[in-house]
Amino acid sequence: MAVPSWVSRFKMEHDLLLINALGVLLVLAIVFFPELFVRTVIGIPFLLFFPGYALVCALFPKKKDLDEIERLALSIGLSIAVVPLIGLVLNYTPFGIRLYPVLVSMFFFTFGLSLASAFRRKAVPVGERFNPSFSVNLPRWGNLSRIDKVLSVAFIGGVVVSGGFVANFAASPRIGERFTEFYVLGPTGKIEGYPTNLTLGESGTLILGVVNHEYEEVNYRVLVKFDNETIGTIENIRLKHEEKWEQNYTFMPQRVGDKLKLEFLLFRDGTDGAYRSLHLWVSVKT
Repeated sequence: MAVPSWVSRFKMEHDLLLINALGVLLVLAIVFFPELFVRTVIGIPFLLFFPGYALVCALFPKKKDLDEIERLALSIGLSIAVVPLIGLVLNYTPFGIRLYPVLVSMFFFTFGLSLASAFRRKAVPVGERFNPSFSVNLPRWGNLSRIDKVLSVAFIGGVVVSGGFVANFAASPRIGERFTEFYVLGPTGKIEGYPTNLTLGESGTLILGVVNHEYEEVNYRVLVKFDNETIGTIENIRLKHEEKWEQNYTFMPQRVGDKLKLEFLLFRDGTDGAYRSLHLWVSVKT
């Protein structure tokens, strides 16, 4: 005689609402609570699953179009394909590939496809609509033997303890590689359009950037040289961990030459010599 069991089937009719709610939660966490581990927990599916899932739901609103495994694989695959394309488009806009432009673009991309998916689902008869579902099939507690009950309690306790360790590990900050980003962008904030061809008396403008990943507050200084001659300094760039600094820098060559070296040296307190360096080759004509 089969052991009696109860079966519950859960149908998620608001899956699109859920992924957009998690997207809003991620945006709020990044803007107001950047140190919380929730940005990592939600950020991974936000980039690697949500966009593709919304797209798959828009393309295949009927449950018979694809099975669950196919939808899962397509959602991940399309997300991996879509995210770099959005980054490529952002690179050719004034916003560039930065945290907030990427975050906002991915959110509205997923939100727009979710709206399209919702409209397409409404056009499908209720019984034919795709809604993710899963079932739970557990034996009744009274029908379990004493050993099975002990093992079940031990298993549940193990899951709870393991979950506690995982939560504690995720919540506790771990010090990774210490480094500082030092970069130079064109005047439009992109990796192009550098002022490398000028005439004597003409100024050139670019953007200098520093991002602190040192897990401590650091004071930086930038020294600018042109053809081995110091032409400017930027003092007291004090940044906390994960804090970013950007500033326009304008220079005007005072001599004519071909491929003169424009060099940017980044110094930080507590180190000898330049910590990072960047350079451009600038040609100046009369």
